[in-house]
Amino acid sequence: MYVWVRMARMMATARSRGPYMMGGESRLAFRCLPTDIDFNIHLNNARYMMLADLGRIDLFMRAGLIRLARTNGWAPMMGGLQTVYAREIRLWRRFEVVSSIETWEGTQVIGKHRFVLDNGETAALIMTTAGVYDRGARRFLDIDEVVAALGRAANPRPLTQAERIFMTSHQGLRSLAKGVD
Repeated sequence: MYVWVRMARMMATARSRGPYMMGGESRLAFRCLPTDIDFNIHLNNARYMMLADLGRIDLFMRAGLIRLARTNGWAPMMGGLQTVYAREIRLWRRFEVVSSIETWEGTQVIGKHRFVLDNGETAALIMTTAGVYDRGARRFLDIDEVVAALGRAANPRPLTQAERIFMTSHQGLRSLAKGVD
C-alpha cells in the first residue's frame, strides 16, 4: 500500500512550508508505524524510497514544477538512487525526511534525502538522480531550461567528489541494465 494518507497530508500542508528555493530543504515529519515495518520491527527498506518520494514531490510542488510539467506535457522521472542505512528506525520512532536538490549537470538533477532521527542522528541517506522528460519532444530537458521556465535564476554548483562517484556508478549500472559493457 502506498503512503496515500501521508501524501495527502504533505499536499495539504505544502503551502504552509512556503515556496521551495534552490539550496533549501523539505522537512517532513513522520513516525514509524506498524504498516512501515518488516520482520526486524524497523522501517522496511522499500518504505524509505516511498517516503523519499514524498520529499521529492514536496520539493517539486513547492517549486512549481508539478504545475509547469502538467501544462507543458513534461514528466519528472527518477533515473536512479543509492541508499545507505546507518541506524535503524524502530517501530513508533519519530523521524524527519530532509530532502534537497543539491545540483544539476546537463539533463540530470542530483537530490539528497536524509532520514533524521528525533535525536538528530542520520538513520539513512539516499542520493538520487532524476530528469524532466518532455513527452512531446521525446527528450530529457536540460535542467537549465527547466529552471528558466520556473522563472528562477539559479546556477548549479560543481559536483562534489561523492556526487561524481555516485554519477559514475549510476552510469555504469545503467549501461549494465541496457546490456552495454
